[in-house]
Amino acid sequence: MGNDGVTAVERALGLLDCFRPGEESLTLAAFASRVKLHKTTIYRLLNSLTRMGYVLRQPGGAYTLGPRVLYLGRVYELGFQMSDWVVPRLRELSQATDETASYYVESAGQRMCLFRIQPREGLHQHVLAGSLLPFDDSSTGQVFRHWGLQGAVHLGVPAPALPVQTSGVRDSFTASMCVPVFGQDDQFVGAMTLSGLRDRVEQKRPAFVAALLQQADSLSAALGASPAQRALLLGGLPSTAPGKSRKPRKLRKPHESAA
Repeated sequence: MGNDGVTAVERALGLLDCFRPGEESLTLAAFASRVKLHKTTIYRLLNSLTRMGYVLRQPGGAYTLGPRVLYLGRVYELGFQMSDWVVPRLRELSQATDETASYYVESAGQRMCLFRIQPREGLHQHVLAGSLLPFDDSSTGQVFRHWGLQGAVHLGVPAPALPVQTSGVRDSFTASMCVPVFGQDDQFVGAMTLSGLRDRVEQKRPAFVAALLQQADSLSAALGASPAQRALLLGGLPSTAPGKSRKPRKLRKPHESAA
C-alpha cells in the first residue's frame, strides 16, 4: 500500500473516532468541525465506510456507526482475557521487587482481589484472589475511595499523591503502595498494589515506586487510557531514560492465582 493509501486509511479511522457517547449521530458539518479535511474528502471517505458497513447514513443525512463496528467489538470481547493483560505485569512486578503484587477491582461496594502473585519464600500477607475487602484506610482502600464509583474524584476532590502508601493498617508488619489503573475513555478500572514487610518496602521505596508505576502505566496503556491520563499517573515516577528500565532478575516462579 502506497503512502496515499495509508493516509486514506488513517483519515477514515479518524472519522470513526469522531463518534463518542452522547455524539452517536454526526452530520457532515460536524465531521468537518472535528477533522482538518475538506467536506468533499470527508464525504468520499464516509461513502467508503458506508459500503463496508462501518457507517450508516440516516434518512436525514446524519451518519451513525454501522453493524460492522459491533461485530468487531464482539470479536474483540471474545479474544480479550483480562488475565492475559494483568497477570504478566504482576509477575514482572513481583519478580523485580521480591514482593507481592495484586490487582483489585470494585465489586458490590467492596474491593475484590482479582489477581495476586507473590514470591514463594518470605512472610506475606494472606489474601487470596477472590477475597472481598472493605474500602479501608489501606493504600488500596484509599485509591478506591477516591477513584471508585462513589469516589471523591466525582466531587472534585484533588487526587492524592501517587503512589498512595500506608504502613501498619491491616497488621503492624506490612506496608503497601497502590496506584489506580485506567482504561478506555480514561475510566478507572482497578488498582495495582505492591505489598511486603514494612522495613523492606521503606528501605527500597524509590525502586519499588518506579517498578509499580511502570507496570501500572503499561497496563493502563494496554487497556486504552490516553497519554494525558497516564501522564498524571507517571507524575511520581523517578526520572529514567526512556527504554532504560532495568531488566527483571530471573527468580523462582511465583505463585499465581486468579479469581
